[in-house]
Amino acid sequence: MSGRKLIVEADGGSRGNPGPAGYGALVRDAESGRLLAERAESIGRATNNVAEYGGLVAGLQAALDLDPSATVEVRMDSKLVVEQMSGRWQVKHPDMKKLAVQARDISRQLASVRYTWVPRAQNGAADALANSAMDGKPVRRDLAVEPVMVEDDTAPTAEPAPVVTTVTHLLRHGRTEHTPERRFSGSSDLPLSELGRADAAAAAKHLAGRGIDVIVASPLQRTRQTAEAAAEVIGVPVELDRDLRELDFGAWEGLTGNEVGAKSPLAFRRWWGAVDVRPPGGESVADVSARVARARARILERHAGKTVLLVSHVTPIKLLLAAGLGVGDEIVHRVFLETASLSTVTWSSDGRTSVRLVNDTSHLA
Repeated sequence: MSGRKLIVEADGGSRGNPGPAGYGALVRDAESGRLLAERAESIGRATNNVAEYGGLVAGLQAALDLDPSATVEVRMDSKLVVEQMSGRWQVKHPDMKKLAVQARDISRQLASVRYTWVPRAQNGAADALANSAMDGKPVRRDLAVEPVMVEDDTAPTAEPAPVVTTVTHLLRHGRTEHTPERRFSGSSDLPLSELGRADAAAAAKHLAGRGIDVIVASPLQRTRQTAEAAAEVIGVPVELDRDLRELDFGAWEGLTGNEVGAKSPLAFRRWWGAVDVRPPGGESVADVSARVARARARILERHAGKTVLLVSHVTPIKLLLAAGLGVGDEIVHRVFLETASLSTVTWSSDGRTSVRLVNDTSHLA
């Protein structure tokens, strides 16, 4: 088996960042794609990045256990870990430094190791293992040593599982009293303004006849009222999902960007354009991304094959579009979505996604 090529897929997550954390990793044969080993373990309270390093170490160790002479490609959706382990960025965090040293020590015992960044959508298996760890369900599975049944060439092959496609229409809520001045609303539970109620009614009319089976909405007033307007026209009930809430802006709630910039210029500059920086007492984009990913997984499992209307806020919708495009969370700073705008993403059970529509406001003309 000398010279074998292996692929390690690794990920980690933290519910709170820092918060309850866990990692997931798996090893595949590079030529056949066969799954050889899986690892998932909780690591207590830690950050996303520390958990990602934990997944890297576990994946490399699993590859070493399989074949010390292997050539390994590590695939991760953490740009930070990939760049640091490739030697292009410095490792500064003390906990991450220790894990990076462990990873390098294991790497030296393998024939070679290289690192490849992949979009999050292509790292779903490792992400699922990390979530299993955070749910208190550790995994240690070595499939390479399990018996393999060899069938006669004439034996019938199993029919492939049918591909199930779920359609999600993503509707941003209508206008509120904060909208004209572009104030940070976040966790503020504002109702729709009179113009916002008109937005919701127009969107509901626009969505009629699209075969929507279910409506899922953020529980905040502005999204709930927008969803209820659609439900009245479409004739289906509204489910509420707290993970679809807007980013919590903490101490900046109710302020404009200019007001925050004048009051806390350094903090605002650090936050603007970043995904891992929190406003004082609030959430980072990465925090919201983690819970939106949970909501997406639940909705796609519960409503597989259906057409779903998701009524949410600008940040969660941008993150759903990012997942559909297979790009990083940084896209939230590069996409504009109008209030009451409609976007559409389809999700197939074979892992394919397709963004069909972005920021449609034709119904608001």
